[in-house]
Amino acid sequence: MDIILKYFPELSEQQREQMAALGPLYSDWNAKINVISRKDIDNLYEHHVLHSLGIAQAIHFKPGTQVMDLGTGGGFPGIPLAIYFPDVQFHLVDSIGKKIRVATEVAQAIGLQNVTFSHARGEEVNSKYDFVVSRAVMPLGDLVKLVRKNIATRQQNSLPNGVVCLKGGELAQEIAPYKHVAMTWELKDYFSEEYFKTKQVVYVQI
Repeated sequence: MDIILKYFPELSEQQREQMAALGPLYSDWNAKINVISRKDIDNLYEHHVLHSLGIAQAIHFKPGTQVMDLGTGGGFPGIPLAIYFPDVQFHLVDSIGKKIRVATEVAQAIGLQNVTFSHARGEEVNSKYDFVVSRAVMPLGDLVKLVRKNIATRQQNSLPNGVVCLKGGELAQEIAPYKHVAMTWELKDYFSEEYFKTKQVVYVQI
């Protein structure tokens, strides 16, 4: 939890409590339903919570923004982002029922009011959102193609509506087709830990 406060000292008391509760909750659920690799659960705050909050370093969603987290798994990046942006609505979607169950239970346990959940494939979701966020769910081209139908036309943020995803490794090829409508942020510029050396936030306007 200290690593979250190191980079986000401005969190309110309630946000601190909600973030602090994630560790015990995920440890408990992960023992029953494996949503995070067993050897990685000890790195929950650095590899999952802080990584998710990398999106908050790239874009500050305005109150009232609607965001879909596609392929949320156990709730990343959606749940940490929903804690950080209490006035933004998040809809978390995953095709694996047991994973969405864990995300739902965690959100209820910490009293998150700004999240909803769907056990569905991306193709089945037809609602409109300002942004779609995801964490290394699929190649960028596939993601853009899949969620184009979900991006609302009404604009209310500093960046035009589109996709914001967490990616790692060599991305030049994936981004090339979108270079005129894409932006990237290197997470090593914000977070000093070794884990973030090759991690990026990628935004594509749709």
